[in-house]
Amino acid sequence: MALQDDFIKYLQFEKRYSEHTIVAYKKDLDQFIHFLSESIGDFDIVTVQKNHVRSWIVEMMEDGISSSSVTRKIATLRSFYKFLMKQEIIETNPVQLVKTPRTHKKLPVFVQEKSLDQLLDLDLFSHDFTGTRDKVIVSLLYGTGIRLAELKNLLLVNVDLKGFTVRVLGKRNKERIVPFPHSMKVLLDEYLQLREEIAGINQFLLLTSDGKQVYDKLIYRVVKEHLGKVTTLDKRSPHVLRHSFATHLLNNGADLNAVKELLGHANLSATQIYTHTTFERLKEIYNQAHPRA
Repeated sequence: MALQDDFIKYLQFEKRYSEHTIVAYKKDLDQFIHFLSESIGDFDIVTVQKNHVRSWIVEMMEDGISSSSVTRKIATLRSFYKFLMKQEIIETNPVQLVKTPRTHKKLPVFVQEKSLDQLLDLDLFSHDFTGTRDKVIVSLLYGTGIRLAELKNLLLVNVDLKGFTVRVLGKRNKERIVPFPHSMKVLLDEYLQLREEIAGINQFLLLTSDGKQVYDKLIYRVVKEHLGKVTTLDKRSPHVLRHSFATHLLNNGADLNAVKELLGHANLSATQIYTHTTFERLKEIYNQAHPRA
């Protein structure tokens, strides 16, 4: 297991991948190793051949695992064996020429503007600490487009109430400044007053009712519960609010490069998926407005 451990440390300390990405990579590797143990018994990870990888792909597809998940798992193997080559442990990458199944990119799921306006403008949250914090969670995710991990790790010092911005530490420890809606200031002031009563010395912005840092499942639960009040979408996650943030900006004329910077994307191709969604909106407007549509 030493080589796998070295690889995970490389991702963590040199590549500076996020905690979620590292967990996913480790899980993919563990699944591949389990497959090899079950199929060929004793094995050496260094002597794995291309046919072993292909057999794993076949098994995953037969088990009904989606093409996108299979592609991601193969990408993990490519990275692992590329790392071994870099360390001069192997001479060829057995995954390099393996073809992955075709994937069809799904358009991002997003909530309609009017639905989010209803959720945030109507009195749908309680006025105690928990309700106010939950409204801050939903408002920040939609108002800034930040990721779940970025939200969870926000510190008090990261929030500039006068400048209406938050300082976010994103993937690979890349920092960016993101504005939040001016309308949120009253909400944040109210939350910070309630927070003082339970915070102690804790410096994280978002806390549980017993004064500890919020955790992933809590944020998921909050978002799913409150989005359920205004939408019938099956998928109601923090990332859906990030999708909604980007889609609504582009629908209202925002520059694609500006949205890229706000989202903290490393390259423009990651942001361009939202243009497909906005093009669907343009077609809808065209069909409604053009006399011969």
